[in-house]
Amino acid sequence: LFIVQRLGKVILMLNGRAQPHPFLDVTSLLYSGGADEQGLLGLTFPADYARSGLFYVSYTIANNDIRIVQYRRSASDPNLAEAASAHVLLTIDHHKFPSHNGGQLAFGPEGDLYIGVGDGGSEDDPDNNGNTDTLLAKILRIKPTPEGGYTIPPSNPFVSQSGKRPEIWAYGLRNAWRFSFDRKTGDLIIGDVGQDKQEEVDFVPAGTGAGANYGWSIFEGDRRNKPGNAPNAVAPVLVAQHSDGYCAIIGGYVVRDRSLPGLYGRYLFGDYCRPQIESVRLSKGHATGLKPTGLQVSETSSFGQDAMGHIYVASLKGPVYRLK
Repeated sequence: LFIVQRLGKVILMLNGRAQPHPFLDVTSLLYSGGADEQGLLGLTFPADYARSGLFYVSYTIANNDIRIVQYRRSASDPNLAEAASAHVLLTIDHHKFPSHNGGQLAFGPEGDLYIGVGDGGSEDDPDNNGNTDTLLAKILRIKPTPEGGYTIPPSNPFVSQSGKRPEIWAYGLRNAWRFSFDRKTGDLIIGDVGQDKQEEVDFVPAGTGAGANYGWSIFEGDRRNKPGNAPNAVAPVLVAQHSDGYCAIIGGYVVRDRSLPGLYGRYLFGDYCRPQIESVRLSKGHATGLKPTGLQVSETSSFGQDAMGHIYVASLKGPVYRLK
């Protein structure tokens, strides 16, 4: 079990015990002092990790920019990463503000790497980054190479289109801090953090979603946020109101752990300000049966899922919980 700590360490737990040395320590490479949203923000392993030993992290650096970096597992000790193996795949210009860095990394069912990037920070997207000429306010999709670079999947929606970044998979997202793929169906579920009135969940059926526009910053959730046009904006399937105590949605996973029959097939999520962990059943254009699980986590910051489908919840207060 790999536990990401915002200040720069990845802790490895074996048989329930934290190992004495971090699996990876990038503390000296990142910057986390400007805001609680900065630091080491994401970690993911490709499906062939056991063979390749490659993995990927996302972190912020001193000028607020974002780095996506490839590492390799140590050849002599599988419980350690090889620090000297680092290759920077992407440095994303995010220099103006310390907030809205995204940070989610996940491999899709087809084996490509998806990267969540926030809108650049401040309020109301002042530079209108919810368009297609910047990597901000996006979910990106790239195909990493073993040598530490990447190529563009030919089916990306803006390949060879003038003035549009070919890395873009979807746009119009304020801060898709956590998104996930349903391990059974391949559906993509996005938890997009709202501004001051609404939080949203977007549901993307497997095999769809290329070039989708989720509306930010013209729309926040299902409400108009400011004048302008958001062509073919996709409405969220679930909207949560700040007036009900929400402030920053923390996207989770569709539960595929058979030891949790009451939650199986339901999407689990939380919110930084509301301790209740909730579940809902999602389908194209619909969210039904929203209900609390009865579980509460203060200052929920992230969810995790292991190879067996077990679900974990992390808190900025320190604990990491497993649902049993």
